[in-house]
Amino acid sequence: MVSEKTTPVAVVMGSDSDFKVMKSCVKQLGDFGIEPVVRIISAHRTPEIAAEFAQNAANRGIKVIIAAAGMAAHLAGAMAAKTTLPIIGVPLDSGCGLGGLDALLSTLQMPPGVPVATVAIGKAGAKNAAVLAVQILALADGEFAEKIADFKKAQEKKADYDKKEEIAWGSQIRSYTLHPYQMVKDHRIGLEVGNVNAVLDGDIDSFIEGVLLASD
Repeated sequence: MVSEKTTPVAVVMGSDSDFKVMKSCVKQLGDFGIEPVVRIISAHRTPEIAAEFAQNAANRGIKVIIAAAGMAAHLAGAMAAKTTLPIIGVPLDSGCGLGGLDALLSTLQMPPGVPVATVAIGKAGAKNAAVLAVQILALADGEFAEKIADFKKAQEKKADYDKKEEIAWGSQIRSYTLHPYQMVKDHRIGLEVGNVNAVLDGDIDSFIEGVLLASD
């Protein structure tokens, strides 16, 4: 058995290709001062290893397991079946045409008594899994409670900054009447949002669509 360092969080994923998404989870944990155990474990290809890891996680000092997988994503559920630790599931888009919906439902739809805390599909979910893990740890650890409070404050400051940017940007188009299905006053508006340029030509539907694309 490979010796593993003591850390309160484990991040497991079904394939090494999943790390391109899950690295944002590992990075976010690092920002909180946590260097997680990271393992490639498949619920289908290596079920015995998955069961052994879950069964022994608590003895290794792990307090939260984050499990990410795509397609028929049973990894989080397999972990939840073999441990009393909280499991956070991250559904991933495998690129097979379903946009990760298959993994979302596989992770989310657990039977009664075997819960998996399921976050969003992909990178947003990967980051939120890290934040949620720290929130769980913060219930019994004052240091993590302080770190998550600081994180929330930083989020609030960023939101205030984004709001000011939005107001400044909005002032550039304040002379235009925005109402559903009403023509924009000027026939042609050039907008620049970040590094994306949107030239909006025509009715309000085009205007709104362009804004959404520009801010994506």
